Amino acid sequence: MSRNFLVIDPEERPEVLRGLASPVRARILRLLHRRPGVNVNDIAASLDLPQSTVSSNLQVLETAGLIRTETQKGRKGHQKLCFSAFDEVLVMFRDDLDVGQANAIEVAMPIGLYTSCEVSAPCGLCSPQGIIGLLDVPGTFLNPDRMNAGLMWFTRGFVEYQFPNNARLVGKSVVALEFSFELSSEVPGTSADWPSDITIAVNGREIGVWTSPGDFGDQRGVYTPDWWKLKGSQYGMLKSWRVTPQGAFVDGLRISAITPQDLDISAHHSIRLKIEVKPDARHPGGVNIFGRGFGNYDQDIVLRVMTEP
Repeated sequence: MSRNFLVIDPEERPEVLRGLASPVRARILRLLHRRPGVNVNDIAASLDLPQSTVSSNLQVLETAGLIRTETQKGRKGHQKLCFSAFDEVLVMFRDDLDVGQANAIEVAMPIGLYTSCEVSAPCGLCSPQGIIGLLDVPGTFLNPDRMNAGLMWFTRGFVEYQFPNNARLVGKSVVALEFSFELSSEVPGTSADWPSDITIAVNGREIGVWTSPGDFGDQRGVYTPDWWKLKGSQYGMLKSWRVTPQGAFVDGLRISAITPQDLDISAHHSIRLKIEVKPDARHPGGVNIFGRGFGNYDQDIVLRVMTEP
């Protein structure tokens, strides 16, 4: 049976340490580990705590990413069920997380420069200056102006990017690689509770699935232009996918056993990244991908390749 574990640098993830630094929250996590999928009332009764105390501590744990929640229909409306996100939490400093003394080669790819796509509506593309082509028309994703996109969204399907394999150009072996970009779920309007399973593949191999919790519109994104309507998606979460000899990770959480060797990087002139929402996903909640000029992080899709020293 696989176990989920989180690896953090305490200097980069203080909210996780705060989430763990409480006897009450430790008791809640222990309960959720034994009994996944219980609601606030059940937790309060089991731990003999006021419901208000449980609710406030669950909020801290959810903000830290230590628990996840699902909304299900109950006898009297909807109820929120709570689950522990990890079996283990490992605290390590960045020097320990890095792969030896590897050298990094970085390439930034604008979100509109995908080399292949297949998407379904609702979908669309925007540059910081305005809408590109027609909304909810998948053919717009072939518009040459897509190279200026700072925001894209689609309900099902994929976009795939082709990065140069600069490690091969300099004759070095790849020991690890990392992709970093901002994304969220996609729902007409916005909803903070709208999970979506987003699959990431590299060179045709799936490295894992990350479930976005929602489509965020409670406030304007730091870089989102003023002309973009407030009821639209405003920002996402900056996620980091890392493939190392120890396996594939999302923000330190191991999601699969895929290693750089499995990706056969040295045999290819390019490194292909595929971002996909599958039609048979448990939570097929669409995707927003944010680039320069939109969201909370003014960056493209960034690939970092770590080579041998």
